[in-house]
Amino acid sequence: MSYDEFAGCYDFLTINVGYKARTAFLLSLFERYDRRPKLLLDMACGTAEFSTLFAKENIEVIGVDPSCAMLSVAREKICEAQVDVLLLCQKASELELYGTVDGAVCCLDSLNHITDYDELIASFKRISLFLEPQRLFIFDLNTIYKHKEVLSGQTFIYDTDEVYCVWQNSKCDENGLVNIDLDFFIPNEQDLYCRSSESFCERAYNKEQIAVCLKKSRLEVVAILGDMSYSEPSEMEERVIYVTRKV
Repeated sequence: MSYDEFAGCYDFLTINVGYKARTAFLLSLFERYDRRPKLLLDMACGTAEFSTLFAKENIEVIGVDPSCAMLSVAREKICEAQVDVLLLCQKASELELYGTVDGAVCCLDSLNHITDYDELIASFKRISLFLEPQRLFIFDLNTIYKHKEVLSGQTFIYDTDEVYCVWQNSKCDENGLVNIDLDFFIPNEQDLYCRSSESFCERAYNKEQIAVCLKKSRLEVVAILGDMSYSEPSEMEERVIYVTRKV
């Protein structure tokens, strides 16, 4: 999964994410359950929208992503915002930092893109390794409910001035896996559309699987919340937020 084609369109397709509100919410979780970090790891940072916003809050940020294409877009964004973010091209399971951080996040279902369970465990272990004791790692996950009831077998259309995207999902299998095919139609200077494609997978994990990951990584659950909520997730929650602490 290179995300080469996805990278150039990603920001146009996530325009309704509400990055500023989500950044403020994540900072409120750090302050509620610990304290605001001084050096933050933004794992799977993508095009660095969160990294940029955290940096604007006077937090030192290390943005890590396995996609060179995503980081290329991120670098342009960071330069335009005139903030300082260290970008590293690494997989979570192979994370290697120069020292520890006092906070970590992984946002927008990025961990669902790790479809091999052993790799997921390895990813948690590496993130925990570089997290200071008693500090927080906050991440979110798409739920099994979302994969089975919302995404499974569905097709979504995104129509913006910059890109027309057809997003097709396979049926969710017994392991919570959904195959995703994206077709991008991007207008050029001659008002003609150029087509490109991208394919990847997402996997939903149950609470027991995540509990094993955390235990093996010396991370304890502080809270499991509904999306953008301080309350427990509902049965039909599409995204859950984990607040965990290194022990």
